[in-house]
Amino acid sequence: MTNEHAPIRLIVGLGNPGDKYAGTRHNAGYWFVDELARRHGTSLRADARSRGEAARLETAGGPVHVLKPSTYMNRSGQSIGPVAGFYKIPAESVLVAHDELDLPPGTVRVKRGGGHGGHNGLRDTVQALGSRDFYRLRLGIGHPGHSDDVVPYVLSRPSPDDRRAIEDAVDRAVEAMTLILDGQMDKAMQQLHTR
Repeated sequence: MTNEHAPIRLIVGLGNPGDKYAGTRHNAGYWFVDELARRHGTSLRADARSRGEAARLETAGGPVHVLKPSTYMNRSGQSIGPVAGFYKIPAESVLVAHDELDLPPGTVRVKRGGGHGGHNGLRDTVQALGSRDFYRLRLGIGHPGHSDDVVPYVLSRPSPDDRRAIEDAVDRAVEAMTLILDGQMDKAMQQLHTR
């Protein structure tokens, strides 16, 4: 493991709970953590302490907690903050997967730190962690073209072509997690960012 990056100990997928939102663009982060857990032979289960659904992955580098807040997007921090605090996980060891309007469907990017870009889930996470220094796994969903259309766009289901593109990005992101959890963040970024 390199010393360049803190090891990831908490992976969070942002979204909104309930059947109404299940297939919407805003739930791309949920899609990612569900697939990540599935590939590790487990699934997320309701966990009252975390105010969401949680799972624990056993990796070569140690346990990694996976979380889907069920607090709704704009209150994600009410789930993330207590979980990070309970397990004593610093912000730089947290990776948050979320939908990204500024990237086309099928694109996935990883970055550390930065602002919230108007994303309410990220805004609440920054507030809860008291830091912007966490990793973001940005899953492109495309932009509707006008700011007035953003809310109905993110809360609606993508077209079949866009859905396939987002699912492909999720698959590639899950594959890159092997490198990320092995401390090879730069290599993972290179792998994801060259497509």
